[in-house]
Amino acid sequence: MGVIGTLIAVTAIAGVGGTGLGGLIGALLQKDSNRTVSLLLSFAGGVMLSVVSFDLIVEAIETNVGVWVVTAAIAFGVAVIFLLNHIIDTRTNPEVPHIDANHPKTADDLNELIHSDHYEVHYAKRKENRFSLFIAGIVMACAIALHNVPEGMTIGASYASNSGVLGSSALVLAILIGLHNIPEGMAVSVPLISGGMPKGKAVMITALSGAPTILGALLGFLLGEIGPLGLALSLGFASGAMLYVVFGEILPQAILMYTSKLPAFSAIFGMLVGMLIIFA
Repeated sequence: MGVIGTLIAVTAIAGVGGTGLGGLIGALLQKDSNRTVSLLLSFAGGVMLSVVSFDLIVEAIETNVGVWVVTAAIAFGVAVIFLLNHIIDTRTNPEVPHIDANHPKTADDLNELIHSDHYEVHYAKRKENRFSLFIAGIVMACAIALHNVPEGMTIGASYASNSGVLGSSALVLAILIGLHNIPEGMAVSVPLISGGMPKGKAVMITALSGAPTILGALLGFLLGEIGPLGLALSLGFASGAMLYVVFGEILPQAILMYTSKLPAFSAIFGMLVGMLIIFA
């Protein structure tokens, strides 16, 4: 298997496999635990933060294109993901009954983060307007892609930084992203099945929602292969996108889902595990 083939296979397992496994669990249980999902998300966020801060950004700086270039790429990654998420939120939140002026200014449930709650509203009215259901499905796919593409880019960029060799950081990121996708898959499949969709079809759609991870991995790798500047931009953009996802979405949502000190300790533990993975 060639370099690209290996990258696609590893990322497919993390993206499609992880999300599909979550969809299968959701289909079998048709429920999830806020406490478990919260701690899993905060732990994953902590490890991601450690890998991005102590590995990917360091590798970007070591390309010697200049720290200002790396900083600009990180800021651009943050800005792009924030703006795209903001556009989707602004267009969809008014259509979801429980999201009002008293609602937290960030997602407090995975259904909100990936906008499956918005899809569920339109699914209930599918007989009235099937086109709006199709649009809601596209919106949910875009919301999921906004998380999966940068996740894939971190794998691809890390892969490129090791000259096409599946190093420990890329492998750890793939495993971590796969674990992170399990609760996300549960959040996709449960409302689909609750709305009347057959379990097999719901699991298949859920698994396919992880496919943008592969696109992100290819994009990160190909950009990183251009040269030192391309590698710095790829690593920087992916790092910035992941920093926003961790600080702007994963950690706030984890705390809102399970209000206690445990998500904070779980995130710190994740950071320490990340440091051990990188430096041990």
